[in-house]
Amino acid sequence: MSDTSTNPSTNPTDGKPATDNRRRMRTDARFRRLCVGIATISVLVLVLLLASILYQGIPALSWTLLGGTPEPEPTDAGMFPAIMGTIWICTLCAAITLPIGVATAVLLEEFKPRTKIAAWFYSVIQLNISNLAGVPSVVYGILGLTAFVSMFSFFGNASKPGQAAWEVGATYYDQFTNLGSDPFLTMGEEVDERYFLVPVENRADPPTVPADGMKAFENDGDRLVPVEVHVVDTMGELPTDPEVLSASIDSAAVPGRISEKSWYYFQLPLGRGVLAGALTLMLVILPVIIISTQESLRAVPSSLRDGALGIGATPWQVVWHVTLPSAIPGIMTGSILAMSRAIGETAPILIIAGIVYIRTAPQHLMDSYTVMPLQIYNWTSRPQEDFHQLAAGGIIVLLGILLSFNAIAVVIRQRMQKPLS
Repeated sequence: MSDTSTNPSTNPTDGKPATDNRRRMRTDARFRRLCVGIATISVLVLVLLLASILYQGIPALSWTLLGGTPEPEPTDAGMFPAIMGTIWICTLCAAITLPIGVATAVLLEEFKPRTKIAAWFYSVIQLNISNLAGVPSVVYGILGLTAFVSMFSFFGNASKPGQAAWEVGATYYDQFTNLGSDPFLTMGEEVDERYFLVPVENRADPPTVPADGMKAFENDGDRLVPVEVHVVDTMGELPTDPEVLSASIDSAAVPGRISEKSWYYFQLPLGRGVLAGALTLMLVILPVIIISTQESLRAVPSSLRDGALGIGATPWQVVWHVTLPSAIPGIMTGSILAMSRAIGETAPILIIAGIVYIRTAPQHLMDSYTVMPLQIYNWTSRPQEDFHQLAAGGIIVLLGILLSFNAIAVVIRQRMQKPLS
């Protein structure tokens, strides 16, 4: 029997010196140590940053921060409008983007074209989606400003604030102040200051003083109550009765035009409201969701599709009952990454909203808003150290909202993954 250890064909070194193998092993070990070192340094930097934020931000966490509004004094400042604006924007963005992104990926992956022209068209779409995933977010902000805020100027100058070309759910009033607000006319009489609202039939009409007997309203808490208003010429004789004087307005008064908007208020063009901001963020994360969904669909074994088709299922039934449920875990992972990017975006929102200081939370889809990254930026740009602590506390709240969105996606992913496994 021959000794195989001396046979070059069976020698593990294949005829090469043993020192070459040892050199490769040392190189491999050094490369592994380099990778571990880089990863360790990255994790340590992240831990230090989080520790610094927690150290500065935890003392600033309070109900005032969560439920208050922006104020000049740090002790009274809060970020409730920014929190609600972030929740509105992210929820609406996810509700719009996920169905569109998943449907686009299903069309590109599961329903392949059969003609050359259609295949060329699909390839152009795929190329554009891949390129859009790397476009800077500020570019999407400019695109959203053109496409959603002004809608390519299809409505002329109607994109200016308060000049919507078409709207529903809004009621306009001319607001008048009673004569009791002018101490020179009341000659020292103590008359309560009151505000009267006169409905406007056509918002394009200029503000005018109503004639006697015209319907007017007065705010009584959260509701409007009818009131009789007297029109008085201040150049003549004024009423001597304080009650009549309290319910009188000047015939030469110039009212202010105000509006009352319902929760379902909608306008065209969209203006700088919540819906325009959500659609702009949709453009930012839509390519990411489409690409991640495509990769998840490609990871589904083809044997599942062939088996479903073999028992007589239609292509759509295969997609709905087999392919999509199998790809849900990957789709949710991509959605988590996309929403994590959307919740921290600042440039497109700054271009669309154009508002950093706002004291009210959004009430409808067309309402003005601000988001937490803008509020945090506003606080960090101030010289006072107290505002920097508030910014650190805002970062903690922002991370909490982000983790909440991610937790919901993880729960959905786990629940969809268990039946398949």
